[in-house]
Parts: sequence; structure tokens; C-alpha cells
Amino acid sequence: MITVVGTGTGAPLPPDAGAALAGAGLVVGGRRHLAAATTIPDTAERVVLGPLTPALDAIEQFLEKPAERGRVVVLASGDPGFFGIVRALAERFGAERLDVHPGVSSVATAFARLGLTWDDAVVVSAHGRDLRTAVNVCRAHPKVAVLTGPGSGPAELGAALRSSGRVLVVASALGAGADSGADAGSGTSTSTSTSSGSGSEVASDSGTASGSGSGAVSASNAGATSGTGSTAGSGIGPASTSNTGATSGTGSGASTGTRSGTDTGSALSSGTGTAPDSGSAPHSDSGSDSVAHSGERERVERVTPAEAAARDWGPAVSVVLCLDEARVLSPVRTVAGPPSGPGQWALEEGEFTHRDSMITKFEVRALALARLGPRLGEHVWDIGAGSGSVAVECARLGAAVTAVEKTLDGVERVRANAAAHGVYVTAVHGAAPTVLSDLPDPDAVFIGGGGRELPAIVTACARRARRSVVVAMAALDRVPAVRDALVAAGLDCDGVLLQSSRLAPLPGDVTRLAATNPVFLLWGVRPPARDEGVAQ
Repeated sequence: MITVVGTGTGAPLPPDAGAALAGAGLVVGGRRHLAAATTIPDTAERVVLGPLTPALDAIEQFLEKPAERGRVVVLASGDPGFFGIVRALAERFGAERLDVHPGVSSVATAFARLGLTWDDAVVVSAHGRDLRTAVNVCRAHPKVAVLTGPGSGPAELGAALRSSGRVLVVASALGAGADSGADAGSGTSTSTSTSSGSGSEVASDSGTASGSGSGAVSASNAGATSGTGSTAGSGIGPASTSNTGATSGTGSGASTGTRSGTDTGSALSSGTGTAPDSGSAPHSDSGSDSVAHSGERERVERVTPAEAAARDWGPAVSVVLCLDEARVLSPVRTVAGPPSGPGQWALEEGEFTHRDSMITKFEVRALALARLGPRLGEHVWDIGAGSGSVAVECARLGAAVTAVEKTLDGVERVRANAAAHGVYVTAVHGAAPTVLSDLPDPDAVFIGGGGRELPAIVTACARRARRSVVVAMAALDRVPAVRDALVAAGLDCDGVLLQSSRLAPLPGDVTRLAATNPVFLLWGVRPPARDEGVAQ
């Protein structure tokens, strides 16, 4: 049996750890956990957390020894079953061999410091992963917790969310000794800083921090910021938010170490986040082990994304909350996490404000959405957005969305439709392909307009789309050039001509079929990368 003890966000071990440690023959944990574990028998071997595979090997070797050598105890920050080491242990040794004692996660602690619930929050790990997923989730949702890592911390998150209108709350050194002065409303003695301007860097220990200052990176654009320039993005949503917030990140990397005792040691890190594979330590969710010796104290700061981007946050960040402060309180939930998907899509045209029937008809929208595949964590462009019906539908399905529209009244119409449906869409005023160079790369693109520039627009979009491009056209003459542009960009191209007839009433309580205008829908899908001849 392997006993896994979650230590929460503080260095002192929980009461139930003492009994487990008293009979331990091998103890695996971060430096600060091992230092705080005063009841470890002198005869027990110790492994300092670092690279994961050597530590797992050490556990396996110990389990092969006689049972009288004692039990294996693993000490992990936060809740080891939440983006933690439990997954790797269960995969290697089986869940039935684990006795897990959970602690309080950094995410729970950070929201508690702010006096907020988090059953409606989206939690995303950027530890050892591409930051763009976390950024897209932050653009699309009002309450997000980001577990950070090296190269994916508050500064990088802030830089990507400068125009989002969100607030970042950076929680650092959660559970460490707090500075004097109680954090208002939190009930705990933590140091809270509100950053105005660039803000001064705060020292923080491993763990999460929370506070009442201003500034937090937000997950999505709430509110309509103006976007009248050719490349100006405007966050669209049901409400606008001020830039308060704080960035939060994961603890600094793993401290290396060696195992004392008869065996050679392996190192394991107890960082904040989940490693992408078994070759690195899991992102224990309450911060870095190494900062416990730095003398830093728990801090929670609210900052704007721009302020977060301008600072060096150090290794003590535990978690970053990205908030739309106008929408941090949601109705009572039945299911935790992201909101469930919409009950309907391909909505009737009457669900959107539009001009002179200039809107993508729902039959076309239905197939376009199927080929776009918008989802949580991805970014979709809607080019020539018009009413923004496709953009809004993609946002309702969880994606971060940027709508490009060349007319000012069109931009306002997109904003109004996004607000009416309670979603976030970033509106960019300008003409494609000119304005596209300043936008983050998309996963998928819908092109519903373009005129004579359509082939050039398709080419520009197809070169940057990670997954697919869908083009709707009424003119037959434009089909060959669009198809050529998709194929030239390396996409697999297909398409259909959609021509539907809708039921329409006639006098005398009878019904006829009313034909809609035919529309060509072409799509290009990027084929999966081939790995033939590549060393695995």
C-alpha cells in the first residue's frame, strides 16, 4: 500500500500524516515537506521530488522488499488527486494500492481568499502545456483558474490577454506566513496588494494567494470595448468589466535532490500543475517547494493583464485567477465546471439582429458549425461577420471567438447579438486580410464574405488555421478560386451546394415549400501530421 498525503497549501503537515509517517520505510516528497515531517523514522529512506520516473522507480523497488521494511508515504502539495501525483501513481501501481489523504488545493484556497465559489469555475493547466489553450478559455469564460508553469506564468498570460477586459488575481506562496494585516473579507491574515500602473513585485511563497486588490487576467472579453480601428479588438459580452485581477501561476520548478539512505536518490519536483507525461513531476497544485526557504510570504494581487505582463513574478506563484468581475457570481449550479452546451444551435435568423436578411441562414450555419467544430480551449475567426450569427454560435459552444467586420454598424450589431446571447466575442473593425496579421492564430475559420478579395482572404486564413477553414459563397464563379486556395495551403478540400425549401403557409390553411437561395459551402481540413521516418 502507498499512502499519499496531501499537505494543502501550507508547509505544516496535516494531523493524519503523523501516523502514516511513523511506520514509513520510504518517504517521497518536496524538500519543505520532508523538512516539516519531524516524525519520519531515522531508518526511513527519503526521496526528494524531482523528475517523476526515477521516483516511481524508487517506489517500485522499495515495494519489492519485505513488508517489514515499512510502508511507502508520498507527501504532495495541495490535493494530490487534482492535477497531482495520484494519476501517475495509479497508472503505475493501480488505484487499489493507494491510500489517499487529500489536502486543500491551491484553486480552492485562492477562491476562498476572495470569498468566491468555484463550482462554476473552469480550471485549466498550462504547466508543461501550450499556453494558448488557457488563454482561449480565459477569453471565453468569466471565471477561470490557471495552473501555471515555467514559460506559462502570469506575465505570459497577461501579455496574451491585454485587450480582454479581464482582471487577473495572482496568488503566490499560498499557505506561507502572511504579512501583517488581515485581507479584507477573507478572514485570513494575508497580504493583499492592489496594483496601479505597473505595480511593484510582491514576494510570495509556495501556495496560493488571494486578495482584494485590483487586477486579474480574465478568461474572456466581457463588455464592449470599442474596436473602431482597423485592428482594434473589442470584447463583447453581456457586461463590461474593469481591469482588476491578479495573475497566478504555479510554483517554481522542481528542486532536485538525492535519496538518502542505502539507495541512490532520484529527484521529483512538486510544482504547480500537471506534467504532460510521466517523465516530469506532476504539477502539485499548491506551488513550488523551493520557495519555502526563500522567506517570501503569501500574497494575493489583483492586476490588469498589462500590469501582469510587465512584471517578473518569480517562482512562488501558486495559481492565477482570470475573472470578469461583473459575472463572478452565477446562479446555483447542478453540474460543476464549464456550463453545459446549448440545448439548440443553428438558431433561427430571428434570434439575431441583422440587416436586410444579411445573415447566414440556419441550414448553412448548421453544416458550417459541424465542420468548424468549435470547442472549449480553441479560437475561431468569423471573417465578414455581418450579424455575427456564426461567431455567437461558436461562442455558445465554448470557443473563444474573434469576429472581423468592415462596417462600424456591423461591429455594433455583432456586439449586440453577443450580449443578447450572454457570450463573449472579440469584434475587430477592419477589412480582411489586412487586419488578420495582428490576431492570434485560429484553430478554425469561417469566411462568410470577402467579395473580390475572397481568394486572398482564404489564402491568408488557410495558412494560419490549425485545423479547418469553412467558406460560404453564393456566387458560383468564386468556387474554383476558393478551392484552389484551400488546396494550395495544404488542406484537404470538400464541399456541397446547399439548397433547402422551408414550409410556408398559404391562404386556406395549406402549406407550400419556399425555396431559399442556394449557397456553396467549401471546407478545408488540415491533415494530421505524418510521422513516418521520424524517430519515436
